[in-house]
Amino acid sequence: MGKRAILCVDDEVIILLSMIQELKRSFGSRFVYEQAIDAESALETINDLEADGVTVILVISDWLMPGIKGDEFIDLVHQRYPAIKAVMVTGHADREVIDRVLEGGSVVAVLEKPWRTSELAAVIERCCIDD
Repeated sequence: MGKRAILCVDDEVIILLSMIQELKRSFGSRFVYEQAIDAESALETINDLEADGVTVILVISDWLMPGIKGDEFIDLVHQRYPAIKAVMVTGHADREVIDRVLEGGSVVAVLEKPWRTSELAAVIERCCIDD
């Protein structure tokens, strides 16, 4: 099996650094960990990784970001790369948005900020480890 990547997307750099650190602590070198501060750079990162033979298996995206909301970004990813799973993290989304993204099937889980490390790790275990 080739290299597999998890891409974290959030406009707050401190959140990205924290999430990447937690992922590395939980999963070590099982995955390549990448980050992006907006949807545009995230899509470029996915393209670059795929071109380098690295399979992006999961996108973890914030919901409230400048330019495009996380659910819209995840929908774009799902349209272009249907095999990539997604988790949305949010401190702001209302129940209607959360229900819609979960029912739409492009998101496997929605975690509220601040997320618990054990909850994030469990979601990744459930959706990515056995792929």
